[in-house]
Amino acid sequence: MEILKIDHLGIAVNSIDDGKNFWSGVLGLRFEGSETVETQKVTTAFFPVGDSEVELLESTSPDGPVAKFIEKKGTGFQHVAFRVANIEEALKELKENGIQLIDQQPRIGAGGAKIAFLHPKATGGVLVELCER
Repeated sequence: MEILKIDHLGIAVNSIDDGKNFWSGVLGLRFEGSETVETQKVTTAFFPVGDSEVELLESTSPDGPVAKFIEKKGTGFQHVAFRVANIEEALKELKENGIQLIDQQPRIGAGGAKIAFLHPKATGGVLVELCER
């Protein structure tokens, strides 16, 4: 598996508008826009930082994964996403090494990226996302 870089850090928030106050207003990061991904019950907002981004995640439904995360752990750091050269190859390699996956096959995420999540039980408690753009 070839990891190219940290693609983004996912931050669970109750409100993207409130989050913008800190990430743009205080830190001065440029707000690149938001996108709702209906299949994941989430609205995302991206703030570029060099070659990576901060991604704010606001749930669009009380039963969405981000809402469940906030209910269990509160707002804050939710996942780290690594950009990979070939996501299908990466998932195959991880499966062969016995790594527990949330997504057996890639799905489409924000910005049209192919994404897949690894189970935190296999990563020392951190939700890890792989993405290919």
